[in-house]
This record gives sequence, structure tokens and C-alpha cells, in this order.
Amino acid sequence: MRRIGFYLFIIIAVFLLAPLLALPQKAVPAPAAAPTPTPTAVARAAAPYRAVWVSYLEWEQVDFSSAEAFTQAIGTMLDNIQSIGATVVLAQVRPFGDALYPSDYFPFSHLCTGTQGQDPGFDPLALLVDAAHARDLQLEAWVNPYRIQAGQTPALCGASPARLHPDWVRYTDTGAYLDPANADVRQYIADGVGELCARYAVDGIHFDDYFYPTTDPAFDAADYAASGSTRTQDDWRRENVNALMELCHAAARRYGVRFGAAPAGDPEQNYTLQYSDAARWLRQGTVDYLMPQLYWGQEYIKNGDASHSFAQLAATWAALPRAAGVKLYAGLGAYRIGAGDGSDAGSEWFSGHALADQLALLARLGVQGAGLYRYGSLFANSDAPALAESEAEAIKGVWQG
Repeated sequence: MRRIGFYLFIIIAVFLLAPLLALPQKAVPAPAAAPTPTPTAVARAAAPYRAVWVSYLEWEQVDFSSAEAFTQAIGTMLDNIQSIGATVVLAQVRPFGDALYPSDYFPFSHLCTGTQGQDPGFDPLALLVDAAHARDLQLEAWVNPYRIQAGQTPALCGASPARLHPDWVRYTDTGAYLDPANADVRQYIADGVGELCARYAVDGIHFDDYFYPTTDPAFDAADYAASGSTRTQDDWRRENVNALMELCHAAARRYGVRFGAAPAGDPEQNYTLQYSDAARWLRQGTVDYLMPQLYWGQEYIKNGDASHSFAQLAATWAALPRAAGVKLYAGLGAYRIGAGDGSDAGSEWFSGHALADQLALLARLGVQGAGLYRYGSLFANSDAPALAESEAEAIKGVWQG
């Protein structure tokens, strides 16, 4: 009986369900295919390195009143940069121990609203990255590692690292700086680099040449004494900067982001005045690229000394040994257009093609790329607008062939 009852149950169930099974069935979507990487990022990474610096001086002229106003302003800026054949934007996003983006480590920059620490209501860096990538431009986050204030600018808010950690700060006649000797400072800066790489699709982290701000032994005499170092104070300072660079390079590398720096143009001045052993960074691969600031003309000469001429400095840097894969670029001084470089001879900065001539020389020396300092000198040069326009056209002729 149990077997008969079971069969009767199956027959009744099929009879009742048959009309439902005959109804049209809702299609079940197929599993979404894994996204196919677009070739854009590959094309950006493979592009020749042709950069333009966008500094806090440019941000002072940009409208941060709304996301829409900012997007329009940077759109014009990026279109201009793209128009001359540039491939990289070096955007200053950490100018004074503050940030052009929401950060767990640094307050919003005063450049956004006029008041440090005040949220502009949108994320400028996110918009900047998206706008650059939409134009196939690479976007590197330019960080000033130590500077907190230039003179008394900006007024510091309570969230400034200088207010949160006053023992981290050292002062000179030129302003306030995070202490390069402090291991906590170095880790804090490296953590800030990691934050940028983790939260934004930046193509690089870029440090400028603001390392030790003074040669005065009193600047960090107490730190030096407390360290117990057997090195000279100068060598000890260089090791402090080396330690920062190694930490930050490691932080960027964890995210596959390149890390580079733009030291001063004179290798000896780097070593003795700013305690940045840039030649070591090239040799040991502490950086993925180096872009010394060669801001003099090819004809530069002062009191009979031509050692700071563009040609001589470029050749000096090109002759330095480099670890495998480390690139050497050169920073060019677009701000010299119509102003000159103080040379006792020559008028190349009034020629309308000084920068293009320098780019041609770099190619002959085997220097692998260049950056132009800065955007405003080429595209908002009220002192020499015609010359700036001529220089931009000449650069375009070199970079676009």
C-alpha cells in the first residue's frame, strides 16, 4: 500500500504542475564575462615621457567653487597640455603638508577653498585623474615631501601634521618643514604615498627637490646628537633622505606605481646643499626615474663659467651609471621664456624655440624624456605671450614630429 500511495502522489503532482511547466520561462542571464582590459592604459604606459608640471601656482588660478567649475577649468588645461604632444601631467596634489583630495593623513589644501582643512565638497584629484585618462594622458601625483609652510603660508588648521605632531616640525627662515631625521615622519610620508596609490589610479608618484631646506647644523643638531651616529652630520642627513626615498619607492611599488623625483640640476648642489644623493638613487634603483631640473640655457655662462649650461649639465647626468630599468629624464625651465636665466651671454630665451632646441639636444644625448616647468609659463604667460605661443608651437613640432 505504501508503494501504491507513493505512485499516486507522483501522478497527482505531475498533473497539477504540468500547466505551470508549460508557461513561458523567464530567461536567466548568463554569468557576466570578466571585463576585458582596454588598450588605453597600455598605450599610456608605453607612450614616450613628455611631461608638463602643474603646480600650486596654477591651482591658485583655478575655480574650485564646484565640481562643475573645476572640471571645466582642468578640461581646458589638459586640452592645452595634450595639444603640444605631452603625455604626462605632473599635478601638485600635496603642496604644503595638505592635499587636493580627502586624506586620512593630510587636511584639504587651502588652495581648494581658501582655508586649509575645509572640504570643497568634491574630490579634485578624482576628477583630475578621470579627465587626464579620458585624454590618454598619464597623471602623476606630485608630492612635496617635507614642506609645511612657505613663510607663514598657508595658515595651518588643527588637522595639519604640524599641529597634530608639533615635535615633528623644524623651522627655518623660509618656513616650516617636517623633520627628515624623524623615522615617524618618514613612515607618515610613505603611508601618504601608499594612500594615493591605493585610492587613485595615478600613473606615478613624483617628488620635487624640496629635501633638506638648510645647511645650518643647528636645524637638527639635537636629532643628530640623539642618534648616536658615527657618520658626519652631512652623511647622516643624506642617509635620512635615502631612507625616505626607499620607503616611498617601496610603498609605490606595492601598487605597481612608478616613483620618481626631480632633484636640483647641479648634482653637487644636490649632494652638499640638500643632502639628496641622487646619483646613488640612479645607481641603486631607489627611483624608477630621475628628472633633474636643468633650468639654464644651452648658452648659459656666468663670470666665464659654463658649468651650469644646459648642455654640460645634461651630459653630466647622462654619464651617471643607472640601475637596469631606471630612466633618466630632464626638467626644462619654461618659466625662463622671455625672462632669461641670468646668463652673461646669449638671448636664446627670446628666440621662441629655446625649449625645442633643448629637446633636440636631449635626444642626441640619449636622455629618455623631459618635463616642462610649468604650465602657466607656456599657456598663461602674460609677460611674454607671443614668445610662449612660439615656444609651444616649436615643442609641438618636436613632440608630434
